[in-house]
Amino acid sequence: MVRLDDSADKTKCWIDYPEEVLTLEDYARDRDWEQEIAIQLMARVGCRASGVLTAKPNGLRWNSDGEYWELEVRGKNTKGGAKTVRDAYVPERVKENLDRYASERNISDDEPYVDASVSTVRRWVRELTDEIANKTDNERWYEVSSHDLRRSWATHHLVEKDVAVRVMMEIGGWSSYEAIEPYLTKPTYEKIGEELQKVHA
Repeated sequence: MVRLDDSADKTKCWIDYPEEVLTLEDYARDRDWEQEIAIQLMARVGCRASGVLTAKPNGLRWNSDGEYWELEVRGKNTKGGAKTVRDAYVPERVKENLDRYASERNISDDEPYVDASVSTVRRWVRELTDEIANKTDNERWYEVSSHDLRRSWATHHLVEKDVAVRVMMEIGGWSSYEAIEPYLTKPTYEKIGEELQKVHA
């Protein structure tokens, strides 16, 4: 279930892995393959909406030292100033989808996978989440924004999967502990139950 924190001026949301991410991907795929790619880059690679537009086939490569796929993206500098380049971790199934998409849509190596504006990517997310809310009667989907997909990705790895903070800083583009600290919150209900059962076992 979508989790909310509306204690501040702006509501923050977290969608669950893998069920709600898969739901969002399915709805996006039904609308357009490009929208599914945008959703995957945010929800599975951790891109901001602006970073989605910088991802290109020539930035996707195999990291032989770490033995994983990575994608060069450009995004916000959490220290301020000009945007920075980072190499984001790409799950195998996302890599395969990117390859198929680029091949079938005849996207050149130096062209972006997603040819849209930041406002368009954000609008896609709003339209998709509104559609899901309408069809599932789960009004919390109305609150989900494009940045909540990155937030969910980060929290899933940091809180649910205990991925090291330094690793997440590297693949997520955070330059300080202060910048990543807000993502170290809101465990899923399953994680809460799992941890408390350990205490009371």
